[in-house]
Amino acid sequence: QGQLVESGGGSVQAGGSLRLSCVASGDPYVRHYMGWFRQARGKDPEGVAAIDCGGTTIYADSVKGRFTISQDNANNTLYLQMNTLKPEDTAMYYCASTLWCLVGSSSLNSDNYRFWGQGTQVTVSS
Repeated sequence: QGQLVESGGGSVQAGGSLRLSCVASGDPYVRHYMGWFRQARGKDPEGVAAIDCGGTTIYADSVKGRFTISQDNANNTLYLQMNTLKPEDTAMYYCASTLWCLVGSSSLNSDNYRFWGQGTQVTVSS
């Protein structure tokens, strides 16, 4: 059975940076196409960034230019570098993986992902 474990969340002031990590272990099915999602209190889940089937990085408009997704396949780790953080970035952040070959904006649709981590909290104060 596979597992995704996130880390790196925390509390920062606006303008600060954090780097989230997600380690995939166990069943190799959890190491396929991966992405980052977030859910703020009282809001629907939002796709943040993903690496699609073709290896293209996909970002939500709200994070373009500030967040960078990357993957270290040798260490089965997905990263999310978050710079210039804003209070509206405050949320629980989750990594997820899918077996489906998603392309483009479909990579940011949480319904397309099967495996999920437990999440890591990011809080940005103004």
